Amino acid sequence: MFLEKVPPFHPRAVLDTNVVLSALIFANGKLVSLRHAWQSRVFHPLVSKLTTEELLRVLAYPRFGLSAADRQELLADYLPYCTTVAIPDKQPKMPACRDAFDIPFLQLAIAGNADFLVSGDRDILSLKGEFACPIMSAEEFLVALAENFPGRAKPANNR
Repeated sequence: MFLEKVPPFHPRAVLDTNVVLSALIFANGKLVSLRHAWQSRVFHPLVSKLTTEELLRVLAYPRFGLSAADRQELLADYLPYCTTVAIPDKQPKMPACRDAFDIPFLQLAIAGNADFLVSGDRDILSLKGEFACPIMSAEEFLVALAENFPGRAKPANNR
């Protein structure tokens, strides 16, 4: 159980871009319960300038076919629920990461004192046990939330 802190404890979690996209874009997908969990304030997503910029960039990819209004609507379902963290110039030591695009998420987890880093990225998931906070898949995170917030968070819908 991760709820060793005094209740009411709402974990601070860094969600990588692919996890956020899956929760936002696929309204009937397996991560829709993640969206409901942040909107119900079961946990607090953390963002930084760089992670928000990446989300904006990826939402504009032509393959998603999202208009500017669509993108704004999706962002309105996420960003107001997030805590923005300033990343300091000097970072503590981090494990080596193969993908430079993953570094802002690791920095955010450290600077934001995250309780969890939630990712579907193989490179990030490969750092389990080597990082300052627990790293887990979205499905694992949803199970942990469901165990600690019965009725407020649901595990991923396995289709």
